[in-house]
Amino acid sequence: MTDNITLLNDSYKDIDFESYLLHYEYYQKVYFIMHVVTCIIISIGLPLTLMTIYALFSLVRKDHVAPIYVINLLISDLIQLCCMIILETELYQTHAIVYNIYCCGLGISVGFMVCVSLERYLVIAHPLWYRFKRTIKISVVVSVVVWLIPPVFYLTVVPWVTLKIAGITSFIFLIIPFPLFIFSLVGTLRALSASVSVPSEEKQRIVGTLVLVLLIYTLLFVPSMIWVLVRSDKFDITLINLSNIFAKLSPLADLILYVFFSKKSIDKLFTAVNCCRVANTDANISTV
Repeated sequence: MTDNITLLNDSYKDIDFESYLLHYEYYQKVYFIMHVVTCIIISIGLPLTLMTIYALFSLVRKDHVAPIYVINLLISDLIQLCCMIILETELYQTHAIVYNIYCCGLGISVGFMVCVSLERYLVIAHPLWYRFKRTIKISVVVSVVVWLIPPVFYLTVVPWVTLKIAGITSFIFLIIPFPLFIFSLVGTLRALSASVSVPSEEKQRIVGTLVLVLLIYTLLFVPSMIWVLVRSDKFDITLINLSNIFAKLSPLADLILYVFFSKKSIDKLFTAVNCCRVANTDANISTV
């Protein structure tokens, strides 16, 4: 009887050890894939973000309207990319601090995405108010507030509450911008339908900016919202990895916003689209 119990215990140990090895190999593969993807994002995003910030500052020097919120958005992306570099190293003693800075960078980028979206809405829906009330001083004050909110949240709320309360608070913080993006897009489309003074190219640029911001937030930040909502109840490593990768892609996605603030780039884009439409129309007519 004792020999049978010993054999059963040994078999369970073998099963547990094999299960541990399988999980360990799986996590090693996932970690390697995450590491490679992160390195690719850094190698592409870091130089392009620096070039885009320089290009936007050059627009300011040429007496163009300063895209202050987009510049701040890209600076927050730059902070995220620098934090990714440190997090991919073996300096584990700094990971907690750097990860908090990275999360603050994500929150700041969300805030400036909201600013970009609302600014585009005000340009169309309330042009007179925007022209006379929008000043550099107001933009600077708004930018400072956006830069302060995430660090204050992480310093005053997160350390003093439970994980579940912190998750609920983070979810609220992430869900608030979503209706604002939809409101800005719907309000802008309504205002554009009644406006005849705005050139068609400018309409396309503004709508393109709003649609892009909404798509970036929906595709890249909604998985993080889902993870924040369920992480206190269930530990899902797959959901964690997906939300992390999508969030890391946001600096690359934000670079596309520069296209909608560079007139030459957007003209080329819509010229190509119009050429494709004409070609498709001619092809359909010829087939008929």
